[in-house]
Amino acid sequence: MRANDAELVVNAVCLNYWFCRTLESPCRLALENWGSHEVNTSDPVVNLALITNDDGIDAPGLVALEEVAAMLAREVWVVAPEQEQSGVSHSISLHAPLRVRKRGDRRFSVNGTPADSVFVGYRQVMPAPPDLLLSGINRGANLGVETVFSGTVGAAMAGLLLGVRSIALSQAFSDRNAVRWDTARQLAPGVLRKLLRADWADGACLNVNFPDVPAERAGPLVVTRQGRGMMKAVQLTTRNDPRGFEYSWLNITRSPFPDATDSETQVIAAGGIAVTPLQFERTAEQVRLRLIDELGKPA
Repeated sequence: MRANDAELVVNAVCLNYWFCRTLESPCRLALENWGSHEVNTSDPVVNLALITNDDGIDAPGLVALEEVAAMLAREVWVVAPEQEQSGVSHSISLHAPLRVRKRGDRRFSVNGTPADSVFVGYRQVMPAPPDLLLSGINRGANLGVETVFSGTVGAAMAGLLLGVRSIALSQAFSDRNAVRWDTARQLAPGVLRKLLRADWADGACLNVNFPDVPAERAGPLVVTRQGRGMMKAVQLTTRNDPRGFEYSWLNITRSPFPDATDSETQVIAAGGIAVTPLQFERTAEQVRLRLIDELGKPA
């Protein structure tokens, strides 16, 4: 998320947080149901955890996630892309070989996508299938339509395909050079313990977003829907290099859009922590029924 776009989200914190706290809304219901962040973090809850990301093996968010995973699992394995892979969704490399480099004890990089890293970790690197897959912590929120493009979410979807409990984690920011990693680092252990106690792993992975506020000011964990998000368009900028050859850059533009009060974008704007269950099934049910009705009519 670019700084000027993220500021539009953060500026809505006070108004929306008051709304969630005071009105009879799905947001308030979730706030009451999930309660505070105080959870015992002393004992492991899984044996083996696999962690990855889309920002690359050297990203600060991955370091933060390693610290979080160490509080949850008896053994943590890191298998992550060698370079940044933002925007690759859950793509896999079918036309190029994958090469794995050992970076340390139970720490490996892959010259591929986040989903490649998940499959390499699961099929090749780890001694046994993981009990938990964590992807992130992403630099910037993954909200609304943008989750379709997110490599962080794509890795969680790959874990879902393998039948592993999978959670993507992202940290919203308003300044790319001052990401509040401590917010996710402090809140994620308690949030994850709550989620791992719940019954959700059958056919879904989870997308968790942390707000751009200090940990002590963050609102409660809220069960959300994906919603519209802030993605406006994908722009193409074309230039010429010093040798006169043309090249282009893709860029996502963002803008505020009306969204449901229980959407992840609105909850993050309100300073809360959003968790959205995601699945592979993407059938537009109302359109499907309308097509059945229309195509079933005589010509």
